[in-house]
Amino acid sequence: MFSETSRYANIETAELTTPEGRAIRYVRRRFLPQGETLPLLMEFTVTEGDRLDVIAAKTLSHPEQYWRICDANNAMNPAELVAGPGKRLNIPLSQFDLQMGV
Repeated sequence: MFSETSRYANIETAELTTPEGRAIRYVRRRFLPQGETLPLLMEFTVTEGDRLDVIAAKTLSHPEQYWRICDANNAMNPAELVAGPGKRLNIPLSQFDLQMGV
């Protein structure tokens, strides 16, 4: 249903049948991990004008993996992570890194 790099890739799907018999397939809720439990790749210091997708591209090699940085920093609002220079962000190991034993 989702690409393997999606934050929803490993989330269980379920199905609801309406009274009319229509089957509706959906993804169950994704619970956010506790950031402090994720393996750390590095820390990154935000500078003026940084964007989360650019930080993800630089550190995780893929701009669409910004959600991993959000998870590692317990962020519900991604914009808060780059709101001002000097903020230090935890950059987690990617699933690929973990599979390769990095």
